Amino acid sequence: MKRAPFVIPALAAVTALAAACGSSDPTPAAAPDTTSSSQAPASSTPTTAPSNADIYTLPGTDVFPEGIAADDETFYVTSTGDGTVFRGTLGTPELEVFLPGGADGRTAAAGLDVSDGDDNDDNDDNDNDVDDVNRLVIAGGPTGKVWVYDSVSGSLVGTFTNGLGEDATFLNDVAIADNGDVFVTDSRSPALFRIPAVQVRDGAQDGPLETFVDFDGTPFQYGEGFNANGIVEVDDDALVVAQSSTGNLYRVDGRSKEVTQVDLGGRTLVNADGLELDDDTLYVVRNRDGLISRVELSDDGRSGRVVGEITDGSFAYPTTVAATDDRLLVVNSQFDKRGGDPVEPFTVSSIRE
Repeated sequence: MKRAPFVIPALAAVTALAAACGSSDPTPAAAPDTTSSSQAPASSTPTTAPSNADIYTLPGTDVFPEGIAADDETFYVTSTGDGTVFRGTLGTPELEVFLPGGADGRTAAAGLDVSDGDDNDDNDDNDNDVDDVNRLVIAGGPTGKVWVYDSVSGSLVGTFTNGLGEDATFLNDVAIADNGDVFVTDSRSPALFRIPAVQVRDGAQDGPLETFVDFDGTPFQYGEGFNANGIVEVDDDALVVAQSSTGNLYRVDGRSKEVTQVDLGGRTLVNADGLELDDDTLYVVRNRDGLISRVELSDDGRSGRVVGEITDGSFAYPTTVAATDDRLLVVNSQFDKRGGDPVEPFTVSSIRE
């Protein structure tokens, strides 16, 4: 086991690069290589390359973190190792355990999202709005389950399941929409699941996940490797979902449920993992490539333009990103070190947008 030095904000700058390609999943050793260029996959070991990152550390061993979500100065990070959820505060270098691994049957945790009870104070006519309460929603990967907690107290509000076996499902990422509905991607089963806002607010025990869209017969065709991954809501009542194996982005209309490929001018973002939308900029984490692509997305989410890439010497198989306080918080999963010799403690990099 390697130990990482505690990193104080370092000199140098985040580097903007030209586009590249690759592919992955939480157990990348078994993943097919769908790299579309001659570039070798990035190592997850932090390098001596210039870094401008502040570093947050996660307690414990074999954490292999994956998801991140931020609410103002508070952020949450999941562990794929045992389902632990950590909570951190901007400016405090060490995170703490917020939800212990294994509690409530949560043996795995992937993507997550958090709502702020103050987000929609000007939308009081929506009685079902999950933003009237504080909710933390966690996707359970191969468990086929989703957990909903009070993001302040940590109290369990509800659990939901798609009823699929471990080999048939991997609930990967979560987006809480403006109307309070929760959407969950599945990297193995060709479906986009939904939890209605009222159920997120009031809770249920092992409530069924609703299939919002069946991707069979749509342009979003599932294939080998990981498929649907990161998800964000965009303007015009729509969602954008990344497909890791192909590098395509797809738009799902929230009303008609029509699925169309986002026009990126012929570009693909292979190895796309977590997504974060900040104003009109879509950040696409490309885990195996060790970088984040920056996409200028149209207001309706139907088209976008890749305008640059971000990398940093502290990145170690990055999976997801959260934008807060003019910073990007980037999870360093080290998934390619699973079963090997990861550098510990595991970390989150904080870089300027």
